Amino acid sequence: MTTQTASRAQQAMALEDKYGAHNYHPLPVVLEKGEGVYVWDVNGKRYFDFLSAYSAVNQGHCHPRIIAALTEQASKLTLTSRAFYNNLLGDYEAFITSFFGYDKVLPMNTGVEGGETAMKLARRWGYDKKGIPANEAKMVFVEGNFWGRTLAAISSSQDPSSTGGFGPFVPGYIIVPYNDLTALEHAFKSEPNIAGFMFEPIQGEAGVVVPDEGYLKGVRALCTKYNVLMIADEVQTGLARTGRMLACDHEEVKPDILILGKALSGGVLPVSCALANDDVMLNIRPGEHGSTYGGNPLACAVAKEALQVLKDERLAENADVLGRIFRSKMEELKKEVPLVLTVRGKGLLNAVVIDDSEDGHAAWDICMAMADNGLLAKPTHGNIIRFAPPLVINEEQLLECVEIIGRSIRQYAANK
Repeated sequence: MTTQTASRAQQAMALEDKYGAHNYHPLPVVLEKGEGVYVWDVNGKRYFDFLSAYSAVNQGHCHPRIIAALTEQASKLTLTSRAFYNNLLGDYEAFITSFFGYDKVLPMNTGVEGGETAMKLARRWGYDKKGIPANEAKMVFVEGNFWGRTLAAISSSQDPSSTGGFGPFVPGYIIVPYNDLTALEHAFKSEPNIAGFMFEPIQGEAGVVVPDEGYLKGVRALCTKYNVLMIADEVQTGLARTGRMLACDHEEVKPDILILGKALSGGVLPVSCALANDDVMLNIRPGEHGSTYGGNPLACAVAKEALQVLKDERLAENADVLGRIFRSKMEELKKEVPLVLTVRGKGLLNAVVIDDSEDGHAAWDICMAMADNGLLAKPTHGNIIRFAPPLVINEEQLLECVEIIGRSIRQYAANK
């Protein structure tokens, strides 16, 4: 590395430190280019990306079809607001509702906006259709949930780093343990004014926590029994990441409200949505919810192509096959290296739990070692490393990455 290239990286990091809010703690790598499963830093070093922008680039970095859709539409019309019709929104709405089997879609921008939209839809349905008294609607969430950083989102969190110093919080929330149908039914029985149950089919930020088989079917049955809307937050678990188009598809259940984001644009701009049938969606009327950018023509063109790429390239099937190989290799590593405590996941959304009892930063140090060896991943909750490469990865690349991960963990273990 020359002094000039080293200074480019240092300058970029110094500028962020000086002029940006200190609300992230990134790995000290400055990226400037991406293609497929790879990213390159300002020094020209190539890395495998095993985070995929928290599963936003499932289709791979700068997928040529998605970029072509972006650039073609960007030269025509990018934004009209919803004060007017545009020529792409209706076509996109017809496409995505057919794609997932719902009557209606409400387009937004970010994942947390999708969650907020689902919350409002559920509360309004609760008042208009279920007969909940005004301002008495309750929402049920699970422990360990994560769906964003707005006040509504952190009000459902028990993570002190999310909630500390930001109260008071949004009322009307009930929190139950994840993967516990008995606790969920108890909440439904105890409180008649519950409008919706919002949860991740697999908890991403919590460390890729996979529920027991049958949990999703059990949730669907309880929501139907107690007339509560089942709301699946598939912002991270959806769009082929777990080996099916939706994580809910693993148990063939259909939520009343489906929230999508992240890879809905292939990672080129913020696009999200909430999907539901007419009985839920049409309780929201003009002027009651929306967004200046929601449903913009640029987003419509990009999202439609991003979804089509997932289907055409059979990325869910690829994630399923390669995910099984990845977990098998990590289980072999676990038998070899006691530092690896747990391997879990579905498809290409996986996590390895590291024993950090000695120094408290083993996972971070391992991620630094992996970066040195050409692979980027990042810890969550201290000692959990999440592995989520772009779904366009092939078996040869995956096995090369398995070797890098194993070598990095062994290096760390040997130097303890």
